[in-house]
Amino acid sequence: MRIIVSGGGTGGHIYPALATVKRLKALEPDTKVLYIGSERGLEGNIVPEAGFDFKSLRVQGFHRSLSLDNFKTIYLFLKATREAKKYLEVFKPDVVVGTGGYVSGPVLYAAQQMGIPTVIHEQNSVVGVTNKFLARKVTKVGVAFPAALPAFKDNLATVVGNPRAQEVVDGQGSFNWDELGLSANVPTVLVFGGSQGAIKINDSMVATLNDFAEKPYQVIFVTGAKRYEDVKQQMIDRKINVAKNIAVVPYISNMPQLMPRVSLVVGRAGATSLAEQTALGKPMILIPSPYVTNDHQTKNARSLASAGAAEMITEDSLSGTTLFATIDQLMTDENKRQIMANAAMKMGVPDAADQFIALIKSVIK
Repeated sequence: MRIIVSGGGTGGHIYPALATVKRLKALEPDTKVLYIGSERGLEGNIVPEAGFDFKSLRVQGFHRSLSLDNFKTIYLFLKATREAKKYLEVFKPDVVVGTGGYVSGPVLYAAQQMGIPTVIHEQNSVVGVTNKFLARKVTKVGVAFPAALPAFKDNLATVVGNPRAQEVVDGQGSFNWDELGLSANVPTVLVFGGSQGAIKINDSMVATLNDFAEKPYQVIFVTGAKRYEDVKQQMIDRKINVAKNIAVVPYISNMPQLMPRVSLVVGRAGATSLAEQTALGKPMILIPSPYVTNDHQTKNARSLASAGAAEMITEDSLSGTTLFATIDQLMTDENKRQIMANAAMKMGVPDAADQFIALIKSVIK
């Protein structure tokens, strides 16, 4: 098989694409892969490091308000489409797959004009602008959440989950609890606000940190490397002495090894995180970021909360008091956590990469 994949800008678009082609290469080593990303996106570093051939295009997004800069966006889109056609003519793919982000627009649009089968993947409950545009002529669509299905024509989209989840499930291994000064045999809650950390989550955790002392469970509080020093200073200012059942760290380098071993996850509602956590069957407290396009994290979180897999705390109602009360209620109620875990497992797709690959293969002529 010869496959071109395109997705970029953020990890939420890049990692599902990489998980898909990594799995495909494992199943069919002779598969040829070309990744087309944007000049400024994270994919420019991540993809070559993963060992895949990479080409870049210059693109930018539309402004939602009237702006002369949108004329530049259209110009760059048309130019990128012409460049993408050249890559397609040389590589001669059997199929072109897009996982979102502005760069996938011209790549898949070019493929559609050339009569090459195209498949898109939508990670969120709310369909992104690029995928809405491409859906008019796309061959097939894979979605992570059933809530996204009504946005597409009948029989066009299939729930396949998020391919990133299969990497996490398959990649489980040992975790060294001694590095955190904690025990492998005590129920654990993991609190994190993403790779960069989240200010409101961090502030709320600092405000309630002392309340977790002497509890019959332990806490891992991941601040994000960028915000670790700020959190440390807040703790000094508040004269907080970290209890022995609490670890405050800037980041966890081997999160896939830790995640299966925690009892409760507290964090944002990004598509990649939710895919991993549902595939592992983790009960969750979700605090969706209100600063993302179309408020899609809130809609993601509501999907899980309505299914009984998560509790949701909105950013404007988040405080040390509400956060501690919600965590403590769940960490002292094992039966409730198990019910939530079962609901999460039902929503998860642990073989998502395999399912998405099957969908991709179904469109190849």
